[in-house]
Amino acid sequence: HRILCCFSYIKPEPGDLIQIYRPFYQHWALYVGDGYINGEVLTSIFNTRAKVKKQLLKVVVGNDKWRVNNKYDRSRKPRPVKEIIRRAEEWIDRVVTYDVVTRNCEHFVTELRYGEGVSDQSIYSFKLVPLRNNTVQKTTAQRSGL
Repeated sequence: HRILCCFSYIKPEPGDLIQIYRPFYQHWALYVGDGYINGEVLTSIFNTRAKVKKQLLKVVVGNDKWRVNNKYDRSRKPRPVKEIIRRAEEWIDRVVTYDVVTRNCEHFVTELRYGEGVSDQSIYSFKLVPLRNNTVQKTTAQRSGL
């Protein structure tokens, strides 16, 4: 599938991070293939919960600009694509904790791709820690130097 990006026609690859330019903030999603992305859906950035959905990229983007942006590949090793997609699919229709500073959509998709949630929009990083009863605990650490 070739999709019109803000700069040119490109073909995102499964596992790519998609940066969507919204007014006043940037939304992040993970491309899972066949024109679909996986990401958190919010009704407002002030919500404390978000539902993870698999949706068509062109529907989510609407008229906003977007691009493939795997910017952390320079400093982190991506997981194998099959593992990224498998993990992304496991989160579909689950409700997750959301915080614009410590646990935003960029944290979510970078955790899927790299195993650690990071965000340039935030000074915090996190890692999902599986617990015994199939719940998830978030560990948060402030990045050094900020």
